[in-house]
Amino acid sequence: MRRIGIILLTIALLLPACAVTAHAATTAEKGGGLDMKEYLFGHIGDSYGWHVTTINGHHVTIHLPVILHSSTSGWHAFSSKHIEEGEVYEGFRLAATGEKHEGKLVEETADGLVKPLDISITKNVAGIMFSSLLLILIVLSTARWYRKHDAMEEAPQGFAGVMEMVITMIEDDIIKDSIGKDYKRYSPYLLTAFFFIFINNLLGIVPFFPGGANITGNIAVTLALAMCTFIAINVFGNKHYWKDILWPDVPVFLKAIPLMPVIEIMGMFTKPFSLMVRLFANILAGHIMLLGVVAMIFLTASLGPAINSGLSVVVVIFGVFMDVLELLVAFLQAYVFTMLSAVFIGLSRQEPETE
Repeated sequence: MRRIGIILLTIALLLPACAVTAHAATTAEKGGGLDMKEYLFGHIGDSYGWHVTTINGHHVTIHLPVILHSSTSGWHAFSSKHIEEGEVYEGFRLAATGEKHEGKLVEETADGLVKPLDISITKNVAGIMFSSLLLILIVLSTARWYRKHDAMEEAPQGFAGVMEMVITMIEDDIIKDSIGKDYKRYSPYLLTAFFFIFINNLLGIVPFFPGGANITGNIAVTLALAMCTFIAINVFGNKHYWKDILWPDVPVFLKAIPLMPVIEIMGMFTKPFSLMVRLFANILAGHIMLLGVVAMIFLTASLGPAINSGLSVVVVIFGVFMDVLELLVAFLQAYVFTMLSAVFIGLSRQEPETE
């Protein structure tokens, strides 16, 4: 069993590098060379279709629903298979490279190109739906064990045991220590945030369907997560928290010049901003580093077979190392986001010191 586990782990680590390499090879063949912009943004960018694989030069893509609202013609809903760069469907097309709103759907009107209200189910949206469903299934499967067993008499085994270990670690080491006595009211949100980020980080490493969507490397997603923490901090902050912001215990001349409240109010927004940028930047940078390493195989193809083949071996080995590092980063970024959110919430729940 141990040998089988080692073999499966090796395959799991090699698959991302091999799949990314295959996609890079297809990209290089199309134009006679590797288009780095298409190669990188094809992986980390959002899209109206979900590319699954390429078989004999034919792209296998899941076409997602496009939902638009035009100010002139109302609502439109159709499959993304109808939209390709340069092709017009129902008055809409993808903006070409160099045009305004590049890569987005635009409407051709008498006044020029106009961007309609776009609420389409894109690759990232579909990825969020899948990861959310997966998270629900994980939680329900864990709860099912506890419904059928007495946890006071029997220790959970298997998957339920792993989940209990992780939940206990996050709640005892982070949430309880950071927030204090009323930590339980915030535990559901913080645990959900941790597992949501962790699952999406892991799925982002997997380059084949249903993985590969760059969800936590999308700043709109990290903004939404940071806004949830912002609400938890400021809506549920106690009177002492707001007193420290609006009327801090400082000398009288500083109260006359409201410099400290201005700084504290700015701090209300810089805390969630740091959460948003930290998660977005670290995940995006990790993806770009791995893609850049694999791209070296094709960028050095013109240097000759000896250099190219030797470098390819180094790239595959380094790619496996990067995959291991990405697994660590996937956990650490979820851990850090949860920890900082808990710390910021804890600061908003502090009680005044009594002598």
